[in-house]
Amino acid sequence: MDKDNKKALKLVFPSPNQSRTAHRSSPQALPTSRDRVRATAHSDSGKLQFSTSEIYDFTADDLLDLGEIGRGGFGSVNKMIFKKNEKVMAVKRIRCSNVVDEREQKRIMDLDVAMRSSNDCSYIVRFYGAIFKEGDCWILMELMSISLDKFYKYVYERQNQRIPENILGQITVATVHALNYLKEKLKIIHRDVKPSNILLHDRGDIKLCDFGISGQLIDSIAKTKDAGCRPYMAPERIDPEFSHKGYDVRSDVWSLGITLMEVATGKFPYPNKWASVFEQLYQVVQGPAPQLTRHYNGIDFSEEFCSFVNTCLIKEEKNRPKYQTLLQHSFIQLHEKLQPYVHPEVSAYIQNVLESMSNNGISQFTTDVQGANPVCW
Repeated sequence: MDKDNKKALKLVFPSPNQSRTAHRSSPQALPTSRDRVRATAHSDSGKLQFSTSEIYDFTADDLLDLGEIGRGGFGSVNKMIFKKNEKVMAVKRIRCSNVVDEREQKRIMDLDVAMRSSNDCSYIVRFYGAIFKEGDCWILMELMSISLDKFYKYVYERQNQRIPENILGQITVATVHALNYLKEKLKIIHRDVKPSNILLHDRGDIKLCDFGISGQLIDSIAKTKDAGCRPYMAPERIDPEFSHKGYDVRSDVWSLGITLMEVATGKFPYPNKWASVFEQLYQVVQGPAPQLTRHYNGIDFSEEFCSFVNTCLIKEEKNRPKYQTLLQHSFIQLHEKLQPYVHPEVSAYIQNVLESMSNNGISQFTTDVQGANPVCW
């Protein structure tokens, strides 16, 4: 790349308050002694809610740790059992000591209500509760079988196969509905759509994770350090000149397009050999958007799927559709109608891949599972 011809590019990783439609907290005064007591109370104990009739007070001592199942740049994910009812769950432990103060803890824990509301959506990983312990936030959630990131890489790299389009269709339907629910019902923009934040269960369920408390915590921590690799970010989130008004749900639509193209083709749609982070982000902002063709690297795709992916990857934010438009797309309409009939096939397909992994001595639980958010550089 000719450095003399480069347009100046200011790299910006916005906080959630800069988005147009993200949930915003009202201004707060400096914390009083009473506020600190409340925050400390949140730190030590919490409530676990598995249903409207099954609610428990709990502390970390009520959890039996079965071991780590994932690790990333902001913490780890452990498999744990709640001793009072022997419920098995995933517990994400995000390191935030010396970064998130008591007032921030209180603000973040106030998202507990929104997180519980997300349990009404079958396309979102169920949230059970959260506590702060010794400066770390423990987020207790439904245990899924595997992340889409690890799943697709095994299919392409170890099985030398591709994920069938009927499975891709169900992944698309589930993710768009989950994102639309977050926006319409909870007024939340996800901001981190990527394969590792889409989880699969062997019963055939496909669910989105990592928003709300988890997303707010990671944003708070990222403010204090280099934001690192953000290859799924839309151009308008990287370069403020692309959108002077901030960003909205269409930034997640772009990330969805990148995610689907990666999972469908087995490769990240941009070249994986950049001289620097700047080179990579410069290409996203200044270069052409990736495009999926009917015959891509020896793989055949339907016209409807190509159209959907390329619609998500429209470079200009103002021309990129929002969720309500995407839900009317022919690809979504087709696979939504097929969902009741295809669900057993999805379950069988996931089970077969997991069985193959097990037979080859590969655990479905490793780095970057359950949306552990690894740092890329």
